[in-house]
Amino acid sequence: MVEALLSALANLATLQHLLHLVLGVLLGLAVGAFPGLGGIAGLSIMMPFLYGMDTVSALATLVGLVAVIPTSDTFTSVLMGIPGSSASQATVLDGFPLSQKGEASRALAAAFSASLMGGIVGAIILTLFVQIARPLILTFGSAELFMLALLGLSMVGVLSGASLIKGLAACGLGLMVGSIGGAPATGEFRMTLGIDYLYDGLPLVIVGIGLFAFPEITDLLRKNQAIARGGLIKGKWFQGVRDVFQNWFLCLRCASIGTLIGAIPGLGGTVVDWIAYGHVVQTAKDKTQFGKGDIRGVLAPESANNAKEGGGLVPTLLFGIPGSGAMAVFLGGMVLLGIEAGPAMVSSGLDLTYTIIWSLALANVIGAGSCMFLARPISRLTAIPFNLLAPFMIMVVSFAAFQATRQFMDLVALIGIGMLGVALKRFGWSRPAFLIGFVLASQAESYLNLAVQFYGWNMLTRPGVVIILSITIASVWFSSRSNKDSKNTEIQSENAPHTAQAKIKLPQILFLTGLLAFLIYSIWSSLQLSPLGRMFPLGIGFGTVCLCFYLLMMLQVGPETNAANYDLEYSTASKTNEKHTALWRNAIWFAVLIGITALVGFQLGVLFFFIVFLKLKALQNWHITIMLSVAALLLISFLTNFLLVELPAGLLSFYIDLPWLLGQLQ
Repeated sequence: MVEALLSALANLATLQHLLHLVLGVLLGLAVGAFPGLGGIAGLSIMMPFLYGMDTVSALATLVGLVAVIPTSDTFTSVLMGIPGSSASQATVLDGFPLSQKGEASRALAAAFSASLMGGIVGAIILTLFVQIARPLILTFGSAELFMLALLGLSMVGVLSGASLIKGLAACGLGLMVGSIGGAPATGEFRMTLGIDYLYDGLPLVIVGIGLFAFPEITDLLRKNQAIARGGLIKGKWFQGVRDVFQNWFLCLRCASIGTLIGAIPGLGGTVVDWIAYGHVVQTAKDKTQFGKGDIRGVLAPESANNAKEGGGLVPTLLFGIPGSGAMAVFLGGMVLLGIEAGPAMVSSGLDLTYTIIWSLALANVIGAGSCMFLARPISRLTAIPFNLLAPFMIMVVSFAAFQATRQFMDLVALIGIGMLGVALKRFGWSRPAFLIGFVLASQAESYLNLAVQFYGWNMLTRPGVVIILSITIASVWFSSRSNKDSKNTEIQSENAPHTAQAKIKLPQILFLTGLLAFLIYSIWSSLQLSPLGRMFPLGIGFGTVCLCFYLLMMLQVGPETNAANYDLEYSTASKTNEKHTALWRNAIWFAVLIGITALVGFQLGVLFFFIVFLKLKALQNWHITIMLSVAALLLISFLTNFLLVELPAGLLSFYIDLPWLLGQLQ
């Protein structure tokens, strides 16, 4: 082992390896910082750069790419509330509120420092335990993987906010939406409404952006102020670094969790940040600031999601089983380079294994250092008047959504999920609970079906299942202690006038009625399937219907019910109705861009959209309008051709051959 480790360090120290590692890091930073291109899409786009390289150079470049995408996607999560990828969704919960307080540089510095620590800790753990990891991973069967999915779902109690009932209902709704498309066991289609686009289910990128970015953008448009409400607070960059040292044990724990969960195939990339976030909330003595800008809510997921990349190398290298979607692309890159993953990687190829592990750690150092250097100047974006920043954000969000499947229906789905995200936010439902349900739906159902077929109920007696079940029960118990009694949180506004309550309750009644209609349709659709295809959605559907029906009945109890949960920021019904109307009206701007895109294509659509928005909404003069519109067109055209991504063409392209700048890829 020592000889292999020394050989790996010698490989790492060569100038050629270091230069190509830096190249991979820079490419990864460029891709990861743009939402929608992180993870699988980003690695796939960069794969052509590896052709023609020798094995050492290409491997270094590939490792650099893998290492930093979970780091650089933090920029949009913190600055704009847009999840850069599945690895940075939990970071939004406290990172974006910190930006709104003017502490964006602190949040970014803390995130990158925690990412650096997580990457190094993950590499150290793997160095020590890579040879004993193989028998440990082999003990995980479908029953254990299903229990791990349940462990992820147990975080719902932490993410539910004031109302546990609403949190559970949101999670159930997310599980049902995540079940749309083909059943994992039988391939039968369900809840598709006959729409071809839904046969493969809704893409995670669109759901994440629609739930978080869409509502925040429309809300900021309504308020018409900068993201940093009180302006930037100076001197907070060093505080972000100090936060990591002050919470070093938390970062160490979450990095260890990230490494362990990342080593389990199929789950790490999607759930590890939520488990880390749930862990920090459960173990914190003071929970009052989580979701409002608690720095610990940034440190936990960021240290975990970088460490899980190292953990994901275990099944990828030892068994040829990718630990996540990004690792699947990484495995493809290894095949391209003639490197065969398998048990030989811990025997004859141990030096290569350690080279990859420590290249990953070094890439984290380079990537985090580069991001920290950029954190302070980029954080100044939050001080720009939002009416000038909004069209760029709408453009970026739409661009990211289209990269999900590269169909125009991606943009239509963004509008639909975005409207749902606005409603969930307005009515006090937990969007993180919905998202974690959506993320885990497919895995939970697949592993449940396999476990039932292989083990029956005897799966509950397996040692691994017993251990994970005990951890899950403890998680639920801690969650129940940190949540108030749901009935008290659902009935808590006796001082509001009867007429005000009535005005507030009507939209919620309509919302719950719509949810019940969807759930009833989902149950009916599932009843048409085989027993194995309907087992999971029927159980979730009936449970969620009961929760939604209970919430609907609570709205009828009396005039005091649920007014405070509608939106804690609003004090009177008249102001609420006015701001509520403005919120939906601002959401139309997404539809404006998508409508123009359908006619003239995305790039020309961006140009026209910027002109319309800056003149009618931002009330800018023609000089600024033309300058920003042309800048946006040049930016999107450069990204389209440099990153080799595709954009919607529009009806105009069927009748006119557009010039290179305004057309599609050449």
